[in-house]
Amino acid sequence: MEDVKLMKGNEALAEAAIRAGVDAYFGYPITPQSEVIEYLMAQRPENRTGMVVLQAESEVAAINMVYGAAGAGKKVMTSSSSPGISLKLEGISYIAGAELPCLIVNVMRGGPGLGTIQPSQADYFQAVKGGGHGDYRLIVLAPSTVQEMADFVDKSFKLAFKYRNPVMILADGAIGQMMEKVYLPDAKPRLTDDELIEKYDSWATTGRKNGRKQNIITSLNLKSEKQEVHNLDLQAKYKRIEENETESEEIHCEDADYIMVAFGTSARICQKVIQIGREKGMKLGLIRPITLWPYPSKTIAKYAGKVKGFISVEMNAGQMVEDVRLAVDGKTPVIHYGRMGGMIATPGEVLTAVENHLKTL
Repeated sequence: MEDVKLMKGNEALAEAAIRAGVDAYFGYPITPQSEVIEYLMAQRPENRTGMVVLQAESEVAAINMVYGAAGAGKKVMTSSSSPGISLKLEGISYIAGAELPCLIVNVMRGGPGLGTIQPSQADYFQAVKGGGHGDYRLIVLAPSTVQEMADFVDKSFKLAFKYRNPVMILADGAIGQMMEKVYLPDAKPRLTDDELIEKYDSWATTGRKNGRKQNIITSLNLKSEKQEVHNLDLQAKYKRIEENETESEEIHCEDADYIMVAFGTSARICQKVIQIGREKGMKLGLIRPITLWPYPSKTIAKYAGKVKGFISVEMNAGQMVEDVRLAVDGKTPVIHYGRMGGMIATPGEVLTAVENHLKTL
């Protein structure tokens, strides 16, 4: 049966990882996501499921441990916060180039640099535009509740193994730290070695049993013509992901004059803005991207030219707004409203920004 608990977002994610049958977690503490590794250490999941939890000597070490375990077909993950993810980017690019499944969690804090431990959404570009080197993509999920922090763990691994691609859960520090009621699923058993070989023997380094040829996992290919073919194959895979896995939520958009676009904590704030605005006679709606990549451009585009304006609400200087503008394609005005450095906008501030925009039309 499902368990109902009051938990922080970070704790819910960690408990969901144990229950999802994750084989290993490799990480390093950094605020505001330290509760992930702290919870896992305290729970001693090696006694519950056999899950390995290891604090590596650095973020660089942690992501390369993920690389090795993912290559063996294991269900493996890491988590960090903004500066720590920056340190992992070389390894993330290697994992994407080697086409390996894994989960990376970023609970964002304010930057640039060491910045602040307060929440931010300023890692959007880093997550959805590559971040590391080369033409690669991460599948990026954006939770806006503690429940989604838990639910997206299993969802992420399904996508990661379906496409042999790293998946990132991109949460801001407020989602990681807030406490809400969460429904936790029944635990799944980890795959046995025989089950793992049966599922992933075609690509994973599970040992050359039954006379099969060796599986070679690498992101290195010194022959340009072969590397181009590999890149073309990756782009074809990314196109399939875009066609099949784009997800968003539409709230009161059917009659809206103005649509806000927001994710994470910003989306929660915008739901209150809708309530206040509609009480004042303003027809406001919200599109909440659940996948930040692939981005729900088609969902936004279907309202372009039909509504009077879009406002991208973010905890940054204006990052996702670029993708909103690309989707709208000049058919409707698009503005950005954001707070930075760990500051969170109030519903009143967002509503005032919308009202000020109306005065310019």
